[in-house]
Amino acid sequence: MRIELYDSITKVPRESWNRLARTHSETLSWEFWQVVERSGLNDFEYRHAMLLDEQGEPQAITSFYSVTTDIAIFAPPGLRVFLNHIRRWFPNFLKLRMLEWGSPVTINSPPFARSEALSDKQVIEAMDAVLRRTARAEGHFLIVVRDFEPNAQNLRSIFRRRGYHWTPSLPNTYMDIRWSTPEQYCDAMRSYYRSKLKKHLKCNQQAGVHHRLVDDFENMAEMLHHQWMVVHQHAKEFQRETLTPTFYGELARTLEGRAKVILFYRGEALVGHALLLVDGDMLRWLYVGREVAANDSLYIYIAYTVVESAILLGARQLEMGLTTYSIKQDLGADVVPIQMALRATWSWVNPFVGLGYRLLNHIPETHLRPIFKTKK
Repeated sequence: MRIELYDSITKVPRESWNRLARTHSETLSWEFWQVVERSGLNDFEYRHAMLLDEQGEPQAITSFYSVTTDIAIFAPPGLRVFLNHIRRWFPNFLKLRMLEWGSPVTINSPPFARSEALSDKQVIEAMDAVLRRTARAEGHFLIVVRDFEPNAQNLRSIFRRRGYHWTPSLPNTYMDIRWSTPEQYCDAMRSYYRSKLKKHLKCNQQAGVHHRLVDDFENMAEMLHHQWMVVHQHAKEFQRETLTPTFYGELARTLEGRAKVILFYRGEALVGHALLLVDGDMLRWLYVGREVAANDSLYIYIAYTVVESAILLGARQLEMGLTTYSIKQDLGADVVPIQMALRATWSWVNPFVGLGYRLLNHIPETHLRPIFKTKK
């Protein structure tokens, strides 16, 4: 087995890459990575790897990147206030250049796709060697591998044997779509949650809020990005990747038909949007944007409409993303834990990295909610 590395997805053989990527997720595809690379997000520098067999046939594909990241990205409120004060004088305090194996804008669990010819252990061991060599050459202090949902928990022992610490990250949210119509979905809810939802929907209806689902939103990229920035700048949980208008435009153009936007209007005024991606039988809710940051019922209307769209589009599962867990749980989403693997480049520091990361970052606790009626 040998590894070929590329510093741009445009240099990677598209058909060979997609033959493996699309068995895993649209978000690993050549086209999706082209969107990400062209978008100019933060200071990301991307690398792509193909693992080839003796005959030169690709048997695994994956990507990694370097980026400047806040090591206390999930800091609890008290620590966040302290850090904001310190960073008035020292803007880069606890911000490090890291090497990450995964995706900068979505969840891929695990962060690679492979054929049956290779095992998870072979892919991880080969990539670990690449990551360590790259981190040493470029002076990265920390290597982070993300993300691992329950379907990839069996990989923990492989990483731990190679000196990685297994540590929690912000959980994700998913909903299994078991209903043929939005009416069936609402009827399946317990009365308390159904009446709560209907109250918020009625508030929006009385305010003249309505929506439409569109595929062609390239000419709206600037406006949609502006709305996303409103949400991003008021985010309390965490801020990492910073989108650009190019991201919206490239997504609409490159993934035409698979990328969709729900546009929300109050009367004639565009007041928000939800960015979606059809990924096989899953619908991914990627981002949300609003014209004005406010604590009102609009976000609940947006979240419900995303669920409604998943039902109408025939999705079998809806990924609802990170943060705002309470609202998503009230709609019936399950909170799914995510783990990361990390290690320091310097062996003498590595034993303390796991504990240090857990002390600097707080993962919110969530509790199961009985949203739906029990089947008799």
